[in-house]
Amino acid sequence: MRTRLLYFPPTATIPRRSRKQTTNVVEPEFRAIVEMTDNRTMAQMLQAPIEGYEDAIVVPPINATNFELKQTLINLVQSNQFTGRQDPHNHLRFFNKVTSTFRHPEVPITTIKLLLFPFSLEGEARIWLDKEPPRSILMWKDLVSKLINQFFPPSKTTYLRNEITNFLQNPTKRLMKRGSVLRICSRNVLTMVFPSYTNWIHFTML
Repeated sequence: MRTRLLYFPPTATIPRRSRKQTTNVVEPEFRAIVEMTDNRTMAQMLQAPIEGYEDAIVVPPINATNFELKQTLINLVQSNQFTGRQDPHNHLRFFNKVTSTFRHPEVPITTIKLLLFPFSLEGEARIWLDKEPPRSILMWKDLVSKLINQFFPPSKTTYLRNEITNFLQNPTKRLMKRGSVLRICSRNVLTMVFPSYTNWIHFTML
């Protein structure tokens, strides 16, 4: 029986399975973010923040003994609160009259005014005071200046000065405009618009 020997010639090459060329894939590098440990206690974490919540008015320290604001005085101040729509000069005059009834030998009157003034505001005026920067009002004159500039700005003063000047310079229109001018101008406003009080006397005598 003849058998056939199967062999590959010496020069023959063995076929190999073709492989697809693979590309090198660069895996993204993930860096661990280490957060700082919060060492606060639970009570400290639950505590409300106090930064930025200070009042605009800075009341000087009161070292007097047996000093307190009477509730009757607070009620009197609140009986005529300023909303921002009235004449601020009239409000300040009323407020000064009320505070003048209270005296303490060891407490300056300006300190008492700074303590009481927030009670005299409501509505738009109270919102204005709450939005003022913390600790921005150090003295009573600062508070008065801010109040006047907010609710009776220089532009309004200029407008009223022009209205009154035109009124005085046009005799034929005096009777028609007398009522309207009197409605928009109080005595306090006129004395501020016209430094000389004689103008107001001349105005009322026309």
